[in-house]
Amino acid sequence: MTIELESKVSSLLEGIASRLDISPTKYKQAVDRYTAVSSWIAEGEFEGVEDIHFYPQGSFRLGTVTRPIRNGKDADYDIDLVSEFKISKKSITPKKLKEVVGTRIAEHEKYKKMLDEEGRRCWTLLYAEEDGVGFHLDVLPATPEDDAPLRTSLIDSRIAEKAIAITHKNKDCTYKWSSSNPSGYGDWFDNINKAVFESAKSLQQRSLFENNKDIYASIDEVPDALIKTPLQRAIQILKRHRDVRFTNHPWASDKPISMIITTLAARLYNGEPNVFLALRNIVNELDELSAFLKPDYGTNKYLYGKTLIKRNADGTWSIPNPVNPNENFADRWHENNHQKAKAFFQWATWVKEDIIEIISTSDVGKIVKSFESSFGQVSISAARALGLPTSAAMSSTPMVHIVSPNKPWGES
Repeated sequence: MTIELESKVSSLLEGIASRLDISPTKYKQAVDRYTAVSSWIAEGEFEGVEDIHFYPQGSFRLGTVTRPIRNGKDADYDIDLVSEFKISKKSITPKKLKEVVGTRIAEHEKYKKMLDEEGRRCWTLLYAEEDGVGFHLDVLPATPEDDAPLRTSLIDSRIAEKAIAITHKNKDCTYKWSSSNPSGYGDWFDNINKAVFESAKSLQQRSLFENNKDIYASIDEVPDALIKTPLQRAIQILKRHRDVRFTNHPWASDKPISMIITTLAARLYNGEPNVFLALRNIVNELDELSAFLKPDYGTNKYLYGKTLIKRNADGTWSIPNPVNPNENFADRWHENNHQKAKAFFQWATWVKEDIIEIISTSDVGKIVKSFESSFGQVSISAARALGLPTSAAMSSTPMVHIVSPNKPWGES
């Protein structure tokens, strides 16, 4: 591929990712929502609690928000909010902490009407918006984690000390503590993303300000969370592709989880300057690791010493959490004849076919069909403007319906 073609394809992918992202207006709305909920909880009276630390986790924290798909249609954004109570987990039970948070939320007249049934780990507030784009705000009760095994020399002590114990409701309605470290994970991700982020910040910040003066009074008000690097865009594209490809598929329940996609993509990112190069590097490596599924994987010299994904001698799999080596993201990959592992590597092959190898055909526009539908024509037009071949694009019925795309394709 020529440098010119590579640049054009990357521009097309960048546009696709931006339309899957949360808009500046919606981002501000989400921040306002969780700030208000945080303030309400913080104003409550909780015995023995010195302070409560509130912060977002997941894709909202990492800058990889992608409009989810449920039942073949675009769904509300999921915003995850940690409410970390500064109290020893030994002085309160997970059931009690979960109850006091839920009770405090329900004391607010408006929030009580929006409060969903108790979730496994969170309390969820359902926000319905007039433009059809709503939020699910998941409030996660937690305390600082004080278990010694998590203070390991395998990870930076500054990251390890951010570990939390979160409430977990079992199927039999009993409760337990479960360890997590979303803040530490965010720091780990930022360290990988930092150099490219800093180089991209100034230009993107100015562009966001110029296009959203109704929101921001100055460039300095543009939040860092809206600045996107090739790594973040690549992750958004990978998550969307997964959602579309597994919609109505027999393996839908085994599709790769976002934490695995994000972790592997971050570990494989080498500072590539554009989205296409980042995706090509990530996808090619993942596709080659599909050799783990072959009976002779133990004698494959290429796989020897690989640490990204491991398959143990007993056939089990390992993808360690980079900020908690005791957690294995692939702990269920061996179940049901390795069905989740097979689904993951099948998806990696699909991504390679749909995005990377499609470039060698005569129809770059087919890429669009892997991500978009109702406003896919915008990308077709963009591809044609870039001089990319698009003859067969959008020739069949779209799989996914997308509503209220971001500016300049929508009003929000």
